[in-house]
Amino acid sequence: MISLAERQAEMMDCLLDEERSVPADWTSSQAAGLEIYRNNYRTSLVEALRSTFERTERLVGEASFARAAAHHLITAPPSGWTLDLAGRGFCETCADLFAHDPEVAELAWLEWAMHTSFVAANSTALDMTDFAQAAADFTDIDWERMVFHFVPGIDVRTVRHDLKALWSSLEATEGQAEIVLLEKASTAIVWREGERPVFLLVPEVEGDALSAMLAGAPYGDACQKMVSAIGQDRAVETAGAMLGRWLGEGLVAGLA
Repeated sequence: MISLAERQAEMMDCLLDEERSVPADWTSSQAAGLEIYRNNYRTSLVEALRSTFERTERLVGEASFARAAAHHLITAPPSGWTLDLAGRGFCETCADLFAHDPEVAELAWLEWAMHTSFVAANSTALDMTDFAQAAADFTDIDWERMVFHFVPGIDVRTVRHDLKALWSSLEATEGQAEIVLLEKASTAIVWREGERPVFLLVPEVEGDALSAMLAGAPYGDACQKMVSAIGQDRAVETAGAMLGRWLGEGLVAGLA
C-alpha cells in the first residue's frame, strides 16, 4: 500500500509538472480536479510574484512578466510554507531570461531585498552618541579589531544601473522607465528604517567593506581592503565617511 508521504509527493509532482501522467489508480474525476487545482495553484503563485515585483512587471510588461513568472515557478517551485517566499531566486531567473537587459535582474533583486527586509526582526540601531561613548577609550588595536552587529534585514549587491532613477520612474502605473547606466559600478544597500524598507547607492569600495563586515570581518580588515583598492589617503577619508554613514543611517545594532 502506498504511504501518505508517497501519495503527497506524487500529488506535488503532478501539480508542478503538467506533462506528468496522473497515477494509474486515479479516476477521471480526480484527474479533472487536478487540472482545476493546478490552475488555482499557479494563479496564486503568479499573483504572489506580481505583488512582490510590481515595478519589475511594469518594467518588462505584463505579458513578459507572466511568462517569466511561469518559468520561475516551473523551474524553481517554492518550497517554503508561505507565499511570501515564492519570489526567492526570481532575480536569478530574470538574469537568465533578460540577459540582454541586466537592469531587470537588478530591479528584481532590489524588490526582493526590500520585501525580505520588511519582515526582518525588529532591532534598535546604535546611534552616534552611543557609539562615541562605546569607543571613547579605544586603542588603535581596538579599532582594528572592532566588529559590528548589524541590524537584521540588510542586503547588498553590486549594480551597474541607477536604481534610484529606475525605482522612481516606475512608481506610477504609467510612464517611461528611466534606465541609466552608471559611470562606475556601485553597491546597493537595502535595510529597514522603522517599518519602511529603504535603499541607498554607495561607491563599490564601501560596498565591499560592508560585505566584509557583514560576514564578520573586523573594521581593520575592511579598511585594509579599501587601502588596497584606492590607496592610503583616500581610504582614510572614505573609511571615516563610511562609518559615519552607517551609524547615521541606522545600519549598526551594536559592537560585538
